[in-house]
Amino acid sequence: MNLATFNSFGKITISKRAISKVAAVSVMECVGVVGLVSQRSFFKGNAITTAHRGVVVTSLENDSMKIDVYVIMRHCGVSASAVSESIRQSVKYSVERFAGMVVKQVVVHIVDVRV
Repeated sequence: MNLATFNSFGKITISKRAISKVAAVSVMECVGVVGLVSQRSFFKGNAITTAHRGVVVTSLENDSMKIDVYVIMRHCGVSASAVSESIRQSVKYSVERFAGMVVKQVVVHIVDVRV
């Protein structure tokens, strides 16, 4: 499914897969993140190599979206809440800049912690 927005130039349509790839790259650049995990491999704890897996984009009303991110974190002496906040800010900034649409909410799901 695609997300669409309108501006002075016309209609812009962006696939959810493209948005999820931008979000995934943004997540992987954050300190303390080991990898992304798809929802299906929750209980296996396997890191996913495909960039868009582990990110779920949901379209909301008024050209906005919600993004769920499923991550494996590394215990690196930084609190999980600080890493989660870093992920939220990074994903929100990257996706809004890329898509030109509003990100209402970024939810970080910590699936596993590696030592």
